[in-house]
Amino acid sequence: MKIVPFDTKFAQAFYDLNIAWLETYFYVEPYDKEVLSNPDRYIISPGGHIFSFVDDEQVLGTVALLKRGEGIFELTKMAVLSSQRGNKIGQKLMNYCLEFADENNFKELYLYSNTLLENAIYIYKKVGFIEVPIPADNPYKRSNIKMVYSHL
Repeated sequence: MKIVPFDTKFAQAFYDLNIAWLETYFYVEPYDKEVLSNPDRYIISPGGHIFSFVDDEQVLGTVALLKRGEGIFELTKMAVLSSQRGNKIGQKLMNYCLEFADENNFKELYLYSNTLLENAIYIYKKVGFIEVPIPADNPYKRSNIKMVYSHL
């Protein structure tokens, strides 16, 4: 098992895992479909990153770092294959992103979530994210919390 950078051969898994997660917990917004359908255009080309947790060429989990400004990234689109939840894949992806942010001198790393996802919020706080006010231009209708990584 390893974490690898974006490869077009994993684009469909990135889409499928995220759509399945959204449909399980919330709903798919038009913004989600657009970004997930065109990861190279919306995430990679503007300077962002997608990482996949892969075991024998099967994607078990994904996460994206969406560039929002110079040195400013949104941690987003984290999803784990339903049969693999509970195996700490999300935590491994999160830790990988935090190390990546540190190694690449990010100025800011933030995420949007929903307080209904109690386990996720607990993990975010545990690794050093703190809650901040949600801006008026929040891109996700389902989000009711914004958190910023406090260790950069």
